[in-house]
Amino acid sequence: MGPHGVFWWIGAGVLIVAELMTGTFYLLMIALGFLVGALSYELGASLDAQLVVAALVALVAVIALRRSRFGRRRRMVDASTDPGVNLDIGSTVPVAAWHEGRARTMYRGAEWDVELAPGEPEDAHLYEIKAVRGSCLIVAAKRDGGASAGAHAHEAHEGTRHA
Repeated sequence: MGPHGVFWWIGAGVLIVAELMTGTFYLLMIALGFLVGALSYELGASLDAQLVVAALVALVAVIALRRSRFGRRRRMVDASTDPGVNLDIGSTVPVAAWHEGRARTMYRGAEWDVELAPGEPEDAHLYEIKAVRGSCLIVAAKRDGGASAGAHAHEAHEGTRHA
């Protein structure tokens, strides 16, 4: 194996290791171009042909990756409202009394500031966390998932009242 063949294999190996460190697939696509360059070297192509074939394969692979669902840029999401970032979002908290759209409530063993989301009623007893801003929970009135869920909750509540 001549110096060109070693170049292709070492280059592909370095790109694959770098890919493992970065977590994107783009370096892997370029490494694919290097592997095709090594293959063209083994088939006896000239250095110019090896370079052209490797560059074309890498370019086509990068473009294909960019158009796939793995290469699309993710839109920036506000972490305070993203349930994938903040696991509190979607949880339910009870709020006993409101004072001008603000309250305090126990949640996860600690007392939290609670702020009512705009346009939400203050007469609900259960609220769903919609966002977390520092140590303040932004909440909205908890909507029943369906009529049967509300009926079961009402029956359970009635059962505790009579007991």
